[in-house]
Amino acid sequence: MLQELESDNLGQVIKDNEKVVVQYGATWCGNCRIMKPKMKRLSKEYDGITFLYVDAEKLPESRKLAEVNNLPTFAVFNGGTLVNQIQTNKEDALKTLINEVADN
Repeated sequence: MLQELESDNLGQVIKDNEKVVVQYGATWCGNCRIMKPKMKRLSKEYDGITFLYVDAEKLPESRKLAEVNNLPTFAVFNGGTLVNQIQTNKEDALKTLINEVADN
């Protein structure tokens, strides 16, 4: 299930969950709006992974946990550490990224 982060506490959520996939987006970002339902659908396909949506403009401390230079940015964390990230609007690329933590 995709959860939308309401407060700037991504660091704590990453500490509390072994495997985390984050979509950094913004309300004005067209590709973010396109990818959000895909991320939501993918979140139902993987067990044991926490899926989050972070508004990169409203939550600056959470944004600092990955190198967010472009939106949408997707980041995967395992054991509290950033494993990898991509900027994409392609579902296949997102699946490949998710599989980096799903296989561990």
